[in-house]
Amino acid sequence: MISIAVCDDELLDCVTISAQIRTIMEELGAAFCIEQFQSGGELLKSLGRFDIIFLDILMEGMDGMETARRCRSLAFDKVLVFFSSSRDYVFDAYDVEAFHYLVKPVDEGKLKHVLKRALERQRQTPRDYIVVSRERQTRKLFLDSVRYFEIWGRQIEVHEEHEVFTWYEQIGALERQLKGKGFFRCHKSYLINLGHVEVYNRKEAILDNGERILIARRRYEEFCQEMVEYMRKSGGIL
Repeated sequence: MISIAVCDDELLDCVTISAQIRTIMEELGAAFCIEQFQSGGELLKSLGRFDIIFLDILMEGMDGMETARRCRSLAFDKVLVFFSSSRDYVFDAYDVEAFHYLVKPVDEGKLKHVLKRALERQRQTPRDYIVVSRERQTRKLFLDSVRYFEIWGRQIEVHEEHEVFTWYEQIGALERQLKGKGFFRCHKSYLINLGHVEVYNRKEAILDNGERILIARRRYEEFCQEMVEYMRKSGGIL
């Protein structure tokens, strides 16, 4: 299923383009869900669950360009489409690797073309996952939706964006599976997804949903190094 976000502080515009997207996606026969946001701050709190973001530029408070920069700094590497009543920001859109730039009022033919291309890109970029077994069932665990793993002996508790569940596995085996995938053991009890870290200090990391994860004193320097390297790879640091 393709998850789409539409962000515009003008409610009527947000509703209108959402309806256009819904009509086109139904015509294309694609499985999808769509959510609306009226501010960049609201969108960033739920960033990890979206495959395609439609973002207005001229918004009060945090504008669309700044929202896009923060999206990229948080390792959102998926489809980002701007729409605006102004053409003045077309070249700025390249700085945040925008997929397309649409001018309001959005032409449905152009929007359909953008959505078809975006769907094709999603098919070519499969989500990274690991396979876990629980209660005689095997499932894919998509890593971009995981905020952190909490360790309770041999029991692993995974905190996803919409679900928490547990299974039994040795933490060493899990760490090996996650090597090079943007996770770090910041504490004996936590394996954290660096892509969901918004703020951190010597004691804790604050995630994009406000949760606070402890950082062990002896792991802090290595955590900082891993964060810097992660942001460099994801384009957050030039």
